[in-house]
Amino acid sequence: MAQRNFAAICIALGIFLAGWCIKKGLDNFAGKDRVVSVKGLSEQEYPADKVIWPLTYKEVGDDLLSLYDRIKANNAVIVSFLKGKGLSDTEITVSAPQVVDLKADRYASQRDISYRYNVTSVVTVTSNQVDLVRSLMAEQGELLKKGIALNADDYRYTPVFEFTQLNIVKPQMIEEATKNAREAARQFAKDSQSELGKIKRATQGQFSITDRDANTPFVKKVRVVTTVDYFLED
Repeated sequence: MAQRNFAAICIALGIFLAGWCIKKGLDNFAGKDRVVSVKGLSEQEYPADKVIWPLTYKEVGDDLLSLYDRIKANNAVIVSFLKGKGLSDTEITVSAPQVVDLKADRYASQRDISYRYNVTSVVTVTSNQVDLVRSLMAEQGELLKKGIALNADDYRYTPVFEFTQLNIVKPQMIEEATKNAREAARQFAKDSQSELGKIKRATQGQFSITDRDANTPFVKKVRVVTTVDYFLED
C-alpha cells in the first residue's frame, strides 16, 4: 500500500513539474515576441581631404598647327602658375587637347562658321592640399591677365571635393549610432514598464557622404543609421 502511495505521489509530482516546465516554456516563448526595433543616427561634418580641379579653356581658329602651339604655350603658363603657388608635378596633369572640326559637322551651318576648329584643353589638379587649391581658385584671375580665360560654364569640368577617411571615422560613428539606438530603446522600455533585454538583431545602414550645402562642397556631411532590435523583459 505504501509503495502504491509513493508511486502515486511521484506521478503527481512528475505531472506537476512537467506542467510547470511547459508553462515556463510557453511564457519564455511568448516573451521572445516582445521586441522593440529602434534606429540610431550618427551624423558628423568633416572637411574634404581631396580635391580635383579641372582648369579648362578653349582656343578657336582655322590653322590647327598654330592652335596647338598656342595651347602648348598656355598650358606651360598654367603649370608654371600652379607650381609657383606650391603644387608639385605629381599633382598636375595635362590632358591631350580635344579638337572639334566644325566644318566636318554635318549639322552645322557653313555660313555661320567663322572658324574651323574649336579646341578644348584641360589641366587637372588632383591634390590633398584642399585649402591651398581653394585659394588658387580665387586667384585664377592672374591667368586672365596673361590671356587665358578659364571656362567655368561646362558642367563636365567642375571642381570635385572628396572625403577619403571614411574607414577611419566609421567605428566612432557606428558606436555613436548604436548608443543613440539604445537610449531610444531604453526610453521605450521605461514607458512600457518593461526592462530592456539583450540585442536580438542589429543592422548597420549604408554610410552616405554629401555636401553640407551647395555653397560649401568642401565640407562633407557623413551620415549612418543603425537599426537595432532589443528584447523586452518584465
